[in-house]
Amino acid sequence: MTKAWLAGTLVLGALLITQPTSADEPAKAAEPYRVQPGDLLDVSVWKEKDLQLEVLVRPDGGLSFPLAGDVAASGLSVEELRLELTKKLKTYIPDPVVTVAVKQIGGNHVYVLGKVNRPGDFPYSKPVDVMQALALAGGATPYAALNDIVILRRDNDHVEAIPFHYAEVERGKHLAQDIVLHSGDTVVVP
Repeated sequence: MTKAWLAGTLVLGALLITQPTSADEPAKAAEPYRVQPGDLLDVSVWKEKDLQLEVLVRPDGGLSFPLAGDVAASGLSVEELRLELTKKLKTYIPDPVVTVAVKQIGGNHVYVLGKVNRPGDFPYSKPVDVMQALALAGGATPYAALNDIVILRRDNDHVEAIPFHYAEVERGKHLAQDIVLHSGDTVVVP
């Protein structure tokens, strides 16, 4: 055995001991960012100077890109949008190399209304749950009915009312109701 081999084995052993295993801490894949109306994207096609553009996602969720035409972008991950543009461009460009990057997030907003200190519209770039949205709004006022909070979620023409009982979550009970909000959700604090 050489000294170098022994030292390498000791270092590897130390790394294995200090790293958590999947049984100790399961890896949780982060949910990919979903494109929203109002987002500003940088879209480029390699070796195509005329196809390097900033593209705004329209309020209807679509975007227009030369040669690809209209593309329904809202709700797609950046990778899904890249693949869709690549597919549409293959008609005109052999083996296009498309890059899509989010330049400015303008479409993710939640609203907090009612008896909170700072009601309003709150943009976000990473997932926000109900408790975090209430914190963004400066917390509830003294006369708020905290156990009657409702989250309004619109899906096309249907509106869903999701109840939220602040006291239970505050005590660590029924934490599943502290849901991650979707863009456009409204938290109503009566």
